[in-house]
Amino acid sequence: MFADIQVQSVDLINLRESAIHVSGQIQPHGLLLVLQEPELTILQISSNTQSIFGMSPENVIDRPLDDFLDSFQLESIRSGLAEETLDFINPTKIWIRKAGDDYAVFDGVFHRSSEGFLILELEPAVDRESIPFLSFYHLARASISQLEQTANLNEFCQIIVSEVRKVTGFDRVMLYKFDDDGHGVVLAEEKLDELEPYLGLHYPESDIPKPARQLFSSNWIRLIPDTHAEPNELFPLKNPVTQQAIDLTNSVLRSASPCHIEYLHNMGVGSSLTISLIKDRKLWGLIACHHQTPKYVSYELRKACEFLGRVIFSEISMREETEDYDYRMKLTQVQSALIDFMSQEENFIEGLVKYQPNLLDLTTASGAAVCFGGSWTTIGETPQEEDLNFLVQWLKKNVKSEIFYTDSLPQIYSDARNFKNVASGLLAILISQRNYVLWFRPEVIQTVNWGGDPNRAFEVNQSEGNLRLCPRKSFEKWKETVSLTSLPWKPVEVKAALELRKAIVNIVLRQADELAQLARDLERSNAELKKFAYVASHDLQEPLNQVANYVQLLEMRYREALDEDASEFINFAVEGVSLMQTLIDDVLAYSKVDLQGIEFKIVEAEMALDRALANLRGRIADCKAKVTRDSLPTVTADPTQLMQLFQNLIGNAIKFRSHQPLEIHVGTSRLEDEWLFWVRDNGIGIDPQFSDRIFVIFQRLHTRDEYPGTGMGLAICKKIVECHRGRIWVESQVNEGATFYFTIPVGGRDRDLRNGRKTQNHFVGRGQ
Repeated sequence: MFADIQVQSVDLINLRESAIHVSGQIQPHGLLLVLQEPELTILQISSNTQSIFGMSPENVIDRPLDDFLDSFQLESIRSGLAEETLDFINPTKIWIRKAGDDYAVFDGVFHRSSEGFLILELEPAVDRESIPFLSFYHLARASISQLEQTANLNEFCQIIVSEVRKVTGFDRVMLYKFDDDGHGVVLAEEKLDELEPYLGLHYPESDIPKPARQLFSSNWIRLIPDTHAEPNELFPLKNPVTQQAIDLTNSVLRSASPCHIEYLHNMGVGSSLTISLIKDRKLWGLIACHHQTPKYVSYELRKACEFLGRVIFSEISMREETEDYDYRMKLTQVQSALIDFMSQEENFIEGLVKYQPNLLDLTTASGAAVCFGGSWTTIGETPQEEDLNFLVQWLKKNVKSEIFYTDSLPQIYSDARNFKNVASGLLAILISQRNYVLWFRPEVIQTVNWGGDPNRAFEVNQSEGNLRLCPRKSFEKWKETVSLTSLPWKPVEVKAALELRKAIVNIVLRQADELAQLARDLERSNAELKKFAYVASHDLQEPLNQVANYVQLLEMRYREALDEDASEFINFAVEGVSLMQTLIDDVLAYSKVDLQGIEFKIVEAEMALDRALANLRGRIADCKAKVTRDSLPTVTADPTQLMQLFQNLIGNAIKFRSHQPLEIHVGTSRLEDEWLFWVRDNGIGIDPQFSDRIFVIFQRLHTRDEYPGTGMGLAICKKIVECHRGRIWVESQVNEGATFYFTIPVGGRDRDLRNGRKTQNHFVGRGQ
């Protein structure tokens, strides 16, 4: 049962988004030819050639266009086709030879399909003269003059539809604007008095589905002179070269989809003319002209309407921007103040929420939240922090752009229903991969007037096993109460949020530069300290050697004169000097373990362990220790330090062995993104309360009389592991042996984490 429902759902999507542009059908009032250049051979032609050429399509196919045009106009056409653009040749009057000296006159329009074929569309010329330029100029000028005299956008739109209806003579002319979600609303209307008004009504996205909107974006003007006319198919239906249906996206004559024709019939429309209104390369809206009976509009008049639509719509765009000007200026002032506040604060987030104006004023939001570095800063009415964390996780998964906004968050993110009263609307900007600024608006319940029930915008008719999409039959006003939505975000608010994002990114980058400078200063200071430690250590070695030498010389010369206590005191002094020299050597070894100078390479851990065992060969033999191992992997590490790590851990096991035969095992396993190693022994073990202390420099759990050493070995191990971006710890019980664990990342240390810091440049760049 579920499978059947799923298939029907997929079929419905295919029906709604069917490829109208490859139907292979054209309207019967004109003639379409698909030509192959350069010979201009006719590959396909509409099947209504009998009435035009007096011959069947079969007799026209594969013939050159030369057979139907005189040489003079053919030369002119070839010259026009050679230009970079076809705008100079379109439209052109074309005389088609029918029989003998009998010619028919057409308005010809050339364009090229996406496959590279030349398409010629012919419409019968109403008369042999074009519309005089002055007549067209006065037509456009009269309309523009009226537009210039009104400042109100609604009145402006009303003047447009009135002028277009006056020019075209259609029964109804509407100006229709699309919302962001594809729905539309009638902003202005001019009609016959007896027709039902559509002004102010909303229409669902399915009335003009996505494929149709794409075609309207490609064709600025569209004429259907007779909605009851039967379409003509191309002959042959598939292009003989590609064996595919020809792309008629830019076709003037392309037939409308059956669903759209039925939609027009349900509205009582006998013919239609549609003018596209494009803003920023997107379909902003349409001027829709409807007539109750068939009505043909000449190509010249259509082009005049298209030009008029472009000119007047440029005025609409300017009026929209003018109406937003004051608000935009206010937001610009808020934005400048926020940038100043952020620059003054050490933590830029304080500058967003601490002063007036604040983050809320930038978008007229009721609440805002900043997620930065894993912590939240909120202002106004916002969801709880737990809800904010889940919301950010959803944004990370579903939103890839640097900005996201919606006025109906609960409809796309179901958890938002729990906090719809504060966050039915969301505007979010991405600062980096994990950092966001969010604005919220509460639910506002609205009443929307629809042209018919939007929930029944279409029906699926199934007959003879075929699914067919059918439009609704009723367009009566239908009121809907809309919930789970907020007031919409204005484009100027979205733009202001984007500008703030740029400012935040710049401030974070500046702070990153400051941190980088601090890091460089710290590196320089560390280098000086290391140099000091190295020089001091070497300088200390000399007087220590002198003390040891002279004390030993004193013992040799005056051995007979010294009593037993004096000899013991001399031995204590020599042992102290020896211990001091060992401590100095260990301090030098510890200071040399850092990221500077490390050579990260692809290393076979087996080889590093073998080198460590070779260095410990004598000690292993003396205690008769048994060392076993797992098969060790290849890792990205410094080979010398990895060897030193194994050597210190195994040496530690040898030192703290028990009375039973010593057994040491080196093991490994793969975790998600790192390798886990361990060194296990059966020695004396460690009290768990000291499991952290043993890794601290100079920390010892036993006296030197019991176990020799300086307490530096495990501290060096810890530093080596941390330089590889890993972890080290011990698990042990007294008298039960000990297991030392450490990890090495699979990919080695991150190149951007050099010297223990992440560069802000990379951090921010992910969101740009």
